Amino acid sequence: MNWETVIGLEIHVQLDTNSKIFSGASTAYGSEQNTSTSLIDLGYPGVLPVLNKDAVMMGIKFGLAIDAKISRRSIFARKNYFYPDLPKGYQISQYELPIVQSGKIEIELSDGTRKDIGITRAHLEEDAGKSIHDKFNSETAIDLNRAGTPLLEIVSEPDIRSAEEASSYMQKIHQLVRYLKISDGNMQEGSFRCDANVSVRPYGQKEFGTRAEVKNINSFRFVENAINFEVERQIDRLENGEEIIQETMTIIWTKADYYDPKVASPSTWIYTIANRQAINHFRRQRPFDSEDADRIVEEAPDTEMLAAEQAEQLWAKVRQLLTDAQYDALWFFYGEDRNLEQTA
Repeated sequence: MNWETVIGLEIHVQLDTNSKIFSGASTAYGSEQNTSTSLIDLGYPGVLPVLNKDAVMMGIKFGLAIDAKISRRSIFARKNYFYPDLPKGYQISQYELPIVQSGKIEIELSDGTRKDIGITRAHLEEDAGKSIHDKFNSETAIDLNRAGTPLLEIVSEPDIRSAEEASSYMQKIHQLVRYLKISDGNMQEGSFRCDANVSVRPYGQKEFGTRAEVKNINSFRFVENAINFEVERQIDRLENGEEIIQETMTIIWTKADYYDPKVASPSTWIYTIANRQAINHFRRQRPFDSEDADRIVEEAPDTEMLAAEQAEQLWAKVRQLLTDAQYDALWFFYGEDRNLEQTA
């Protein structure tokens, strides 16, 4: 059977304002933890948020650039969920009436093909804080400097049909927000990141298949790898008579139980993709020996300096620590790129 891939992307863009979306606290990156925040960001009783005009103007500028409808009236709402670095217990976001609706952007593929990708909406919201897992042993630190930073979430139509198209679309949005000077687009600092909704269906079928969401992607190459892996996973399940479960998948960075300061600084990193529930189970089991092993971080240094023989030693050790499913995902992302010999 021939299968068609259906993809929609949600891109989160941190807007380049001097202050936060509902308070006067600074948005400068790299400040000492919990110094760039305010009572409004922390959700203290009696405080009143005041909307940042510059954030609104940046949202409008983006909407005009993609030939979208600009809402004369938009509404903010509370999106309630619990997370340690969301001190209010809810996120202020837009739902029913976003600031930007019904736009499009043209992408160009490697063969010269051009295609329009529809953009359903772009709405304003506030970012959450940051959980830091490698500062204290067996404890997580919370940095609220990022809480309240203005975000523009850009939601595409499910018009994307391949990993290459997804990467091209993500790059085009990245170029646009930098050109408009509404964001610095710094992926390492988290200013530009993406969630991918992926499903497959038989060619010719009008109904969408069950989708899975792959979150926390901050690289053009990673979005292609993640989508290709997820498409293969879904097709394999369907062809074996299994159902696709709607779920959220997360790309995580895991610090390996290995360190040689002469080879890599500050340490050697591997990456994998896993179901969110599996990640939590993985954390509780703590299969690594090193106290550094199970700490999740948001950016990884370059691993090109890793010598071949040391890479093989690391790979063999990592293989012993992962389940077959985790290893298969890890091999797709890491081993294929680095041309390492599979040691399983």
